[in-house]
Amino acid sequence: MIISASVMCADLTRLGEDIAALEAAGVDWLHFDIMDAHFVPNLTFGPDLIRNLRPVTRLPFDVHLMIEEPIRYLDRYREAGADWIVVHAEACGHLQRTLAAIRDLGARPGVALNPSTPLSALDYVLDDADLVLLMTVNPGYAGQRLVEATLPKIGQLADRLAEEGRNTILQVDGNVSFENARRMALQGARCFVAGSSSVFAEGLTRAEGTRRLREALEGESRS
Repeated sequence: MIISASVMCADLTRLGEDIAALEAAGVDWLHFDIMDAHFVPNLTFGPDLIRNLRPVTRLPFDVHLMIEEPIRYLDRYREAGADWIVVHAEACGHLQRTLAAIRDLGARPGVALNPSTPLSALDYVLDDADLVLLMTVNPGYAGQRLVEATLPKIGQLADRLAEEGRNTILQVDGNVSFENARRMALQGARCFVAGSSSVFAEGLTRAEGTRRLREALEGESRS
């Protein structure tokens, strides 16, 4: 199981220290939510933050572009240090071309789906994606309530990937609490974007939050 800690939920007043604490706690990746205030109603980081943080840690950077027509900015995020670049099917006029461009830049491509977007959106692009991110809340803000209808959707995608013999990583993002993470893992999720309801939970250190999430996921996988 992969834990990708959401930088949006970190303490931005001491981000370098927080990333060091996350690395020491044993998270696997760092997740960057990039928002443009058009595709989603919020505005967050640009490539400069990623570039400045790249020397601070060896953890892979999982960059989630919640922006319109992300193909315009792929080279900037790759040059800044992105290892994974995930784009939304809903935001791309030419999704396959965008995923191929990510791979051509030397990054690992991923495709994200909003809660109401059907899995059929993946029909002609799975060969081009190393990761599929299923949003389990509507994107834009941390701390939202889980969209329960996304749980069977995780299971349906996990079944499809298994039937087709794919090693595609199934990532989930949105209210990944300790209990919800367990439920998502039982449906077949393999990578968990951890935010304010787990790794960054109030009252817990980063080590405690990460340990509790690992414990919640221990042994929980779809047979």
